[in-house]
Amino acid sequence: MSGVRVLVGTRKGAFVLSSDGKREQWSVSGPHFGGWEIYHVKGSPADPDRLYASQSSSWSGQVIQRSNDGGSTWEPVGNQFVYDGVPGTHQWYDGTPHPWEFARVWHLEPSMTDPDTVYAGVEDAALFRSSDAGQTWQELSGLRGHGSGPSWQPGAGGMCLHTIILDPQDAARMTVAISAAGVFRSDDAGTTWRPANRGLRSGEIPQSEAEVGHCVHRLAMHPSRPDVLFMQKHWDVMRSDDAGESWHEISGDLPSDFGFAIDVHAHEPDTVYVVPITSDSLHYPPEGKLRVYRSRAGGDEWEPLAKGLPQRDCYVNVLRDAMAVDSLDSCGVYFGTTGGQVYGSADAGDNWTPIVRDLPAVLSVEVQTLP
Repeated sequence: MSGVRVLVGTRKGAFVLSSDGKREQWSVSGPHFGGWEIYHVKGSPADPDRLYASQSSSWSGQVIQRSNDGGSTWEPVGNQFVYDGVPGTHQWYDGTPHPWEFARVWHLEPSMTDPDTVYAGVEDAALFRSSDAGQTWQELSGLRGHGSGPSWQPGAGGMCLHTIILDPQDAARMTVAISAAGVFRSDDAGTTWRPANRGLRSGEIPQSEAEVGHCVHRLAMHPSRPDVLFMQKHWDVMRSDDAGESWHEISGDLPSDFGFAIDVHAHEPDTVYVVPITSDSLHYPPEGKLRVYRSRAGGDEWEPLAKGLPQRDCYVNVLRDAMAVDSLDSCGVYFGTTGGQVYGSADAGDNWTPIVRDLPAVLSVEVQTLP
């Protein structure tokens, strides 16, 4: 029977949750790197035993951890930080005169075909690639070198490159999202980049329809339709049907169009999930009711999914990388909260159960479907 591995990054370590295909009983491994911030953990689609984790702290910088056995053991790779008396100094800093500080890796995106190739989105916003399983890293400098780069500004969480989407049908196409610069796309494997923000409107910037400056929180794509992208923006849920060339709003009847997480059903490309949050100043669910909202029509029409979720006095947040789906026949959906709960649904969101409670605040949730 197929199984599932849920990879959870938290403020105080990483956890690996495992179950068989029924997804009724779960084992919990962790904390790995207890006491350390683990911003993101993700497995290689090309090798289920290969995992990468972003370990970070404000006083000793950034470490990439790698596992070759599904998270049982880990090793730091690539001499990822240097500590010479300057907290957070990192060897990826390129030494050029323009201001740029390496703070942390927000997101790791392994190649779909090569377990030794992995991309890293970092703060301040930049994109790196490793072709030797994390031992060495090279910046794809065309992104930060884009002419709009000097105008990029940080969002409330920093100027982070938090989403990397690799096109499964075109190895040369990559799409990234930066808070608060917007969406950028490359059609030549990361050599050159262009903004992909037409149709976005953001009242917080001087020109509401500017080419860059939009606070994009998260992008999602179904692998069968790489030209269709879904976006949770600072305000607004958006959709593009032309690989980011243009966007239109699909917030529809959501109780709030503010939020962070968004994902797509594994087998239904028009089934989309979001977790509405009250506002940019009130980072908790509307009315204190934790609800996932699902659209089966690609947006505009949304239904609340609440069975098994707390419906009173719930004031947690769900962060941008803290929702994921599995690819079993009955698609599983998972998300983690800043209150330390990880919820799972084995029936596409109709019913929810807490897989684990009382973890440190959850920063990321990723899922591997195992043979």
